Amino acid sequence: MDNRPIGFFDSGLGGLTSIPILNSRLPNERVIYFGDTARTPYGSKSPETIREFAVEIVDYLVSQDVKMIVIACNTVTAMALDLLRERYPDIPILGVIEPTARRVCEDGGRSVGIIGTKVTINSGVYERHIKAIDSSIRTYSLACPAFVPLIEEGIIDNDIMDLTIRYYMDDFVAHNDFDRLILGCTHYPMIASNIMRLYPELVLYNSSAEVIEEAADVLRDRDLLAGPNDGADRYYASDLSDNFLKMTNKLLEGKSARIEVRRIGE
Repeated sequence: MDNRPIGFFDSGLGGLTSIPILNSRLPNERVIYFGDTARTPYGSKSPETIREFAVEIVDYLVSQDVKMIVIACNTVTAMALDLLRERYPDIPILGVIEPTARRVCEDGGRSVGIIGTKVTINSGVYERHIKAIDSSIRTYSLACPAFVPLIEEGIIDNDIMDLTIRYYMDDFVAHNDFDRLILGCTHYPMIASNIMRLYPELVLYNSSAEVIEEAADVLRDRDLLAGPNDGADRYYASDLSDNFLKMTNKLLEGKSARIEVRRIGE
């Protein structure tokens, strides 16, 4: 039994989509979450910059005595997972890509679409993981760089978001032969209902959910599961806005959360 918290981080608020799933799956676990809202989005930044930011955040989380770190961001997972594991070999560090790729392959099917940030898509990391497991699966990839800024601004349940989704995805869906779609960014579950309404034939894979299943397995295998725990979750952001607070309350489904500003890397 280990009641230390799990560290989660993302470029902004997208990684928060994993927290309600963790609370449901492992209700005793406590979280320290860091959203780098002052420097979001990461998806258009250079790999070197993304790695620098990731190291700064993980150094901070490790200083808070976390027992595990979840990179709740596809872009950081693609660019920095191996580096972070080398830097902290004694702490389990999970990314969102490997468990999602495994789930896609386990479910069968001959093809899958992938949407994500420019960095994630250009890295080809999902394709490599999928092909390594099952080389017969065809993959089709699309970068959707406008999604994250709109989501961070809370522009979700309206025509602007629907038009943006259709701008990117109409031709992608029509001209490629797939009926499964990986939401390759932890922000994207917040527009999953939009995508399902516009393209009801697609089965969606949520990387925010898949990483929690892997976390549960790793915690159990390493005897790190928490017991009864009256500790509080802690949420930090590198910048706060009214919209960030609003979206956080929405994502945490009304659960009380005090968010503190924490500057790092300065």
